[in-house]
Amino acid sequence: MASDRIFGLVVLMGALAYMASATQIQTSFLADPVGPKAFPMLVGAVAAISALVLIFKPDPDPNWPVLRTFGSLGIAVIVLICYAYALKPLGFIIPTAITAAILSYQISPRPVPAIAAGAGLSVGLFVLFKFALGLGLIAFPHGWGG
Repeated sequence: MASDRIFGLVVLMGALAYMASATQIQTSFLADPVGPKAFPMLVGAVAAISALVLIFKPDPDPNWPVLRTFGSLGIAVIVLICYAYALKPLGFIIPTAITAAILSYQISPRPVPAIAAGAGLSVGLFVLFKFALGLGLIAFPHGWGG
């Protein structure tokens, strides 16, 4: 019970700090009507509400995961940090395929389906983000386009 409340307080502080930093986002005169602050504020508000639920309605008997689960979470965090650093120099498709394959393998340790999921997700998300949403993504490193 105490662990839920402590975690809820940590998440609440993080959510409030996140929302405070979102208020510092500069807007240009060409911004959309909602503005660039809306999404981060929404994410922060959902996190704050979730934290308040943890604080006021904690689980009376929480079950902590086994140590191996924490190892898997650590690997996932490291992979996602590497992914963030790899996007700019390597483009979208290669890092996304590798990251999605590793994370998929963690969910179900079968190599062929994990690689297929990584490749499919990277290409599918690229098409969605680039053409449906109009984001300015680079598919591959700059030297590969000719």
